[in-house]
Order: sequence, then C-alpha cells, then structure tokens
Amino acid sequence: MKNKIAKIIMVTMVVIFLGPVSCSDDFTNLEPLGSSSYENFWKTEQDAIESTNSMYYYMKDEDMFSRGFYWYVNASDDMVTGRIKADADNAKNFNLTGDESSLKWMYAQCYKVIRRANDVLVNVPGMDISESLKDRLLGEAYFMRAFHYHYLAYHYGDNGTNGGVPILTEENYNDEAGSYSRPTSVVENYAQIIEDLNSAAELLPLITELNGEDYGRAHKDAALAYIAKTYIYWAQYDASKYADAVTAADAVTNSGSGRALIDTDNPELDFRELHSHLNNWTSEYIWSVDSGIEDGSKLPGVVLENKGWGLYNGWGYYHPSLGLYEAFEDGDVRREVTMLKFGDEFEFFGETRRYASENSQSGFQWNKYMYEYQSENPIGVTVNANGDNPTTLYNVPILRYAEILLIKSEALIMQGQNGDAPLNAVRNRAGLLPITGATMDDLKQERRVELAGEFANRHFDLVRWGDADAIYSEPIYGRIHADKADPDSPFTVEEIWPARPQFNPATMHVWPIPNESIESSGILQNTGW
Repeated sequence: MKNKIAKIIMVTMVVIFLGPVSCSDDFTNLEPLGSSSYENFWKTEQDAIESTNSMYYYMKDEDMFSRGFYWYVNASDDMVTGRIKADADNAKNFNLTGDESSLKWMYAQCYKVIRRANDVLVNVPGMDISESLKDRLLGEAYFMRAFHYHYLAYHYGDNGTNGGVPILTEENYNDEAGSYSRPTSVVENYAQIIEDLNSAAELLPLITELNGEDYGRAHKDAALAYIAKTYIYWAQYDASKYADAVTAADAVTNSGSGRALIDTDNPELDFRELHSHLNNWTSEYIWSVDSGIEDGSKLPGVVLENKGWGLYNGWGYYHPSLGLYEAFEDGDVRREVTMLKFGDEFEFFGETRRYASENSQSGFQWNKYMYEYQSENPIGVTVNANGDNPTTLYNVPILRYAEILLIKSEALIMQGQNGDAPLNAVRNRAGLLPITGATMDDLKQERRVELAGEFANRHFDLVRWGDADAIYSEPIYGRIHADKADPDSPFTVEEIWPARPQFNPATMHVWPIPNESIESSGILQNTGW
C-alpha cells in the first residue's frame, strides 16, 4: 500500500506521544482523564489525524489479530494447538484461570482503543478544521469504538447472569465519580454498537472514494457489514434482529462500492488468489489487518510449518483437523486451498514440494495463508525478513463479503424464508452445484468450509447455535503417518485431542475476563470461571 511504511512509523510515534495523554498504562483501571492533559493538543488538523491514527495501532499487535483472539478460534473442533502451549491448551480445554499471560491482553487493549476513540469524539467536534475531514475522523472513531466493543461483547458478555461489558462513551469516560459497572445485558452493548455503526456509516466515505494511501482506514461498507454481523449475534437473544441482519447485509451489497465475490469462473484460482495480497483491496474486502513485510498480522507465519522446512521461521501452531477435511464435499476446490494433507503439492520458495511434516499433530497444515511464500525468494519481497515477526503482504481478513452473504442466508433461513440465493452465490464461486431449500444444516456446513481458519470464529458459531456442547463432547481426530517425513507414508486415524465434556454451555459460552482487569476495575467476573 502506498506510503504504508511512513504511516506505520507515524502511528507508532503517535502512540508514544499520546501514551500519557490519551490512555492509562493500565487502562482497565478506568481512571478519569483530566481535561488539563489536552491544553497543548487538539489544535491542528495534524493533531486530529494523528490522534485518529493511534486507534489503529493495536490491530497489528500480536496479542490481538496475530495470535491473541486466535487462541479462542482454536477452541473449535476445526484445529488443535499444534505445539506445547499451556495457555492455549487451557483455553481449548475450557480450563482457564484468568491469569494466562497469552490471553490477558485483548480485553485491556480493546478498551485502550475505545479510550482513543472517545478522545477523538470528545475533542474533534470543536476543532477548527474542515468539515469533511472532521466527518471522516469522527466516522472512524465511531467505527473503531463499535468494532472493539463488538469483540468484547460476544467474547465476555451475555444476556444472562453476567450481563454485558462496561460501556464507556464520550459522555461518561471522564466521569469523576466513575460509571463503569457492567450493564444488565449484553444487549445494551449491541444497541450501543449499532448506534455507533449507524453514525459511522453516515459519516464515512465508501472505500472507492478513498485515496490508495488511505486504504486500511474505516469506510462505509465496513460499518454496514458490522451492523449485519452484530445483528446476527444479537438475534440469539431476540429473533426479530434476523430481519435487521438481512436489511444490513443488503445495504452492504447495494452501497455503491461494488461489493462482490471474486469469481472469474476459475474456482480454484479465484479462491487461491483471494487469500493473497493480490486481493487485499478488491471487491470482496470489507475489513482486514492492514499488513506488510515490516508490520501487520503474524498469523501466516504463526500457522506455517515449524521452522518452515529450514527456509523460514514458521511457528508451527494451529493444525487443522480431520473433521474439517472431511467436512468439504467431493469436488470442493476450497479444501485443497484451505489445507494441505500429506502428498499434496504446493509451491514454497520457488520449489514445488509435496507436503509432509514431522511436526504436524494432525497430518494437515493450513494452506490458506501460504501464498506469499511461493516465489523463489519471498524474503523482503512478500514476507518479513525477520522470522520472529513473520508478517506478509497479505491483509489477513477479519470480515469479507462472502460472510455477509452467509449472514443474510442464515438470517433468512432463521425467519422461515428462503436463503438459497446468497448461499448458492458462495457455493457457485467454489464450483459446487446449487442447493434448493437450504436448511440451517446447509448454512452451518457452508460457513464452516468457506470461512475455515479465519477470524469469523467457528467456536462462537457453535456457541450461538447451541451446538458446542454436543460437538465438544467428541474427540478430535487426525491422520498419524507412520513416517512423518514421507509424503506417501500410510496413516492411521487417531484421536489427537480428547473429548471435552467439561464444556458447560451455561457458563462457558463466554470467556473469563482477565483477573488483572477484574482487580483493577472492580467489575464482576463471569460466572463459572
């Protein structure tokens, strides 16, 4: 992306500059910020832009969208941890204490971004800057606040005994008396999120109206899309929200920016290149981690073969399961693009290889994130030269247009209506025959295979559908090859992760709030943790 490195450096400098001004080092302390901190800031357009840039900093943090939230994605039946990692295993086994160092940062960092968004919403309206710039920056602040509340809400809040997560807006985040208790229901969070996203959608430009150097910033379609996704989560508590999800999904389609699936009638190539830098900003993009060879999401390197067959420092986490492999229909080209099995050919550092791994716990590896490693010498060109920071040019997707179509299909089916058209659009791109009279089972299957290994998060799909208890009561299986160095080695199907009957859907539908945040803020911990 044009000027990407300069923007990253600027954002980092802004974080250092604004650190003592716009957020506490321990944000979960939720201490008010006095107005005197601002006397030398919020004067110029550059001040407003830099303060807004600071909201994007944590998107690329390892504890957010590299591994942080992915530890919770790993809880599903689609993968196993792949390496010894006690914190990850505690999450997968629903045995968390709230003290796990790898899992404690997401909650606080989301609130840091919310704090920065509130700073913008409080201070930018009164600044003497152009109205068009003011609108865009306020729209970005509304979006970023809503986006991070969206993650907080469904990870940590419910409509039962726990309630929602503390709601801090520009109206109360500097309240000297403090007003940071948990709302009675997460529905209050969802209502606030929708309000913010509607404000963002009114103020933000379409991505087609942005200059290339501004790609990666919040835009109208992202706000509209998260309205749809918020409603699909809200609908588990209020079925009337399914209709709202359909309306919101249609708003994305009809926004005028040309949202569409990447579909050139070459299913395998389309799906392969979709998961590469070639399609970072095309019609299927909605929201992703803006990445490059110096900074961004580390996920492609995190899931790469441990030590990358001696060519790159892959970290070797998250191995796909046999159950996921078998979930794909015969002839579904997405399977080979999504995951490698022993003997499959793939390109790596300019060489055609056949997959085998002495490190794979399951006999499979994610292939979806490997495109940037294809060329003869990708280091410094499409992948980071520093294998300890294994970012690539690929903007790892958080929400893409295919999911919006599946949200619409689900919402229609749940209302007793026909959801075939949006579901079959996704299937058609994969080269599959259409389904007539699609059911929720069809929808669940399609979400699983289309969005496998992505931040769409199958674990929370299973939770909101009420399927997690049954799924997690069964072991996870893989293929164990007799000679793990031989692509043609025979295998046996074996249990690679035990059943998890300890999953209690009454309490483990949400995760524990990190104990540090509980202690510093005084809010109540989620029941059962």
